[in-house]
Amino acid sequence: MYTSRVSGHVDAPRAAVYRALVSAEAIARWRVPTGMRAEVHEFDAREGGGFRVSLTYEAQDASGKSAAHTDTYHGTFARLVPDEQVVEVLEFETADPALGGAMTLTTTLTDAEGGTDVLMVHEGLPDAVPAADNETGTRMALENLARLVEADGPF
Repeated sequence: MYTSRVSGHVDAPRAAVYRALVSAEAIARWRVPTGMRAEVHEFDAREGGGFRVSLTYEAQDASGKSAAHTDTYHGTFARLVPDEQVVEVLEFETADPALGGAMTLTTTLTDAEGGTDVLMVHEGLPDAVPAADNETGTRMALENLARLVEADGPF
């Protein structure tokens, strides 16, 4: 298992960015890498509340972790600090033991000139998930988050 740290900047206030972290509609729009589409099956944004999300590859030759072309994960919100931090404990829905186990994703928001700095720390990533792929997907998601919040404003 390993940990990844990816950061980015959003030209919007922390409150607007936080709302996009705890909105099912927003998650379906930003937390999806290029070449995939998202479906939010369940989303209860409160401490102890659960979520379940599927990311499906658009390319038919891409392999998913949960099904032929889909990665599905579920988890709970372990900690929610409004406008500051979201801590999620999640795991892939998979029969592959190399991809199993709980992971923790901590997203921290800090004030920065012209907006908000976002730090995403993903702990407990299975070694079977290539680190470069995780980093690339997280960077794509952060770019989507910035575009969404900067263009659409608060949720």
